[in-house]
Amino acid sequence: MKTSARVGAVAALAIASLCHPSVSTAEPSDYVSTPIVEEGEREIDLKAGSAKLRDDARENMSSLGLGWGATSHWFTELYAVWHKPPGSAQGFDAWEWENRFQLTETGQYPLDVGFLFEIELPQDRSEGINYRWGPLLQADLGTHVQANLNLLFEKSIRSRLPGSTEFGYQWQVKYRWRPELEFGLQGFGDVGAWSDWEPASEQPHRAGPALFGRLGVGERQFIRWNAGWLLGATHGAPRDTVRVQAEYEF
Repeated sequence: MKTSARVGAVAALAIASLCHPSVSTAEPSDYVSTPIVEEGEREIDLKAGSAKLRDDARENMSSLGLGWGATSHWFTELYAVWHKPPGSAQGFDAWEWENRFQLTETGQYPLDVGFLFEIELPQDRSEGINYRWGPLLQADLGTHVQANLNLLFEKSIRSRLPGSTEFGYQWQVKYRWRPELEFGLQGFGDVGAWSDWEPASEQPHRAGPALFGRLGVGERQFIRWNAGWLLGATHGAPRDTVRVQAEYEF
């Protein structure tokens, strides 16, 4: 497919993500999910992030996961999550079960399409059970640039306080310079409840530079990593967030 067609498709989806109603505030350790699945792949996944809030307090979050490519179109992963709210000690926060489904064959269409379905069971039972779901979109813009856009809904059930369905986005553009080092941009944000947007200044939109890499450490064994520095674009977002993810694939 021509590069211009791919650019147009991604641009249209990006506009849709801004015009469509958006997930609750992105966590400091959030990362951009991708739709590509490899059958039989196993991984140990470490994520961590630290956000400097508007009052200069810090919020930290980290998780450790174990994942498996169960089929050529389904990857499943279980995470343990730790959280350090501002002014509090770090403690265990939740279990998360993430499932990614690849819906199209890689490179067959202008967009590679997947779907994310995630369940979170917080340690604090009053927070209920959290669900997150939505499409994962990826396209090659020419031979060296990859773009991702994810449109994700989130809802809590059985929580102490009733909540509505919220809608958020993740995006990423990277230049594939060489496997060991790629560079680009990442962004996260949301507009609150899909039926009742928050004021624009309170919506937590963040974006900034990111680095990526993949290192071979043995036969069919790799360490894949990415890190980003995200700057708050609105008053509702942290001043800045530093996040990192490292996966050991085997």
